[in-house]
Amino acid sequence: MDDNPLLAGLDLLGSAVLVLDQQGRVTFANSAAEALLETGMRMLLGHALPTLFQDPAQVEGILADARQNRFSDKRQELVLLLSGGRQAVVNCTFSVPAVSHAPFVVELQEIDKQLQYEREERLLNQARLNKELIRNLAHEIKNPLGGLRGAAQLLEAELPAPELREYTQVIIKESDRLQTLVDRLLAPHRRPHIVGDVNIHEVCERVRSVILAEYPKQLKIVRDYDLSVPEFRGDMEQLIQALMNIVRNAAEAMHGAGQITLRTRIARQITLVKRRYRLALDLHITDNGPGIPEDIRDRIFYPLVSGREGGSGLGLTLAQTFVQQHDGLIECTSQPGLTDFRIVIPLP
Repeated sequence: MDDNPLLAGLDLLGSAVLVLDQQGRVTFANSAAEALLETGMRMLLGHALPTLFQDPAQVEGILADARQNRFSDKRQELVLLLSGGRQAVVNCTFSVPAVSHAPFVVELQEIDKQLQYEREERLLNQARLNKELIRNLAHEIKNPLGGLRGAAQLLEAELPAPELREYTQVIIKESDRLQTLVDRLLAPHRRPHIVGDVNIHEVCERVRSVILAEYPKQLKIVRDYDLSVPEFRGDMEQLIQALMNIVRNAAEAMHGAGQITLRTRIARQITLVKRRYRLALDLHITDNGPGIPEDIRDRIFYPLVSGREGGSGLGLTLAQTFVQQHDGLIECTSQPGLTDFRIVIPLP
């Protein structure tokens, strides 16, 4: 049955799918099922479904009901047995076709995976809202700001006493500072997306050399590269800037004394925002610093949120924008002693 072209489309699904015969034996497993069960198709073929679960009798009972057409669809939360004695809680959906003696279909979704999909979708929606907010806010500020600066210059030319010009200089300098901030907010939306072949290790090395030049004494940046990661199409300057913002934040949080690790790997059969990819870059930037303050941990990608005094709060927002422009995802986990930024980008 695994040669049946009608089943080929199941490999495109992000959730694991098993097709069973009337005896409950596996006749087909899609790629997501192979990844979840950490077992290839050949090993799964002919395998009795109940033996894959912690409670085989419960699964056998569900299959018995299916054979007697007592339901068309049934959802059950079950504990799946994985290699190495590990377990995973999954939502199982058993589907029974109306045609008698037709194969059963079982869909498996890890509870953690469902939470991951929801989190990814939330991050994507948040980024879209951030982008719209930033553009609107920046344009609303930009126009009156130019008028304010121009009025201050005209007023300065009319003031008779030089000491009074100190006040107009304050207005002009603060206007310039805000103008710079607005330009940074609008920069990702103005600059064209320049696509070329990107070697992620060249990106890492560029960032590493710049940061070590800024912090040459007590900062250590460790390379942990998988050299088999292929090149992909992307905007190298955007990716350098995204990585630079993350690594620089880490170095500043540790006051230039600590360890940052750049780790690259290939992720296989990965799902990003409900879309399945055969291969993806899995890049981790970890540090052993104090961690992100708990009160802003869930808001670090929001614009103008910073855990550092004097920070603009734009670095991670821009990093998120640049990664998402590559159809990728950026997320972070943090605790004292270990902060991990993970960037996932689809590979060809």
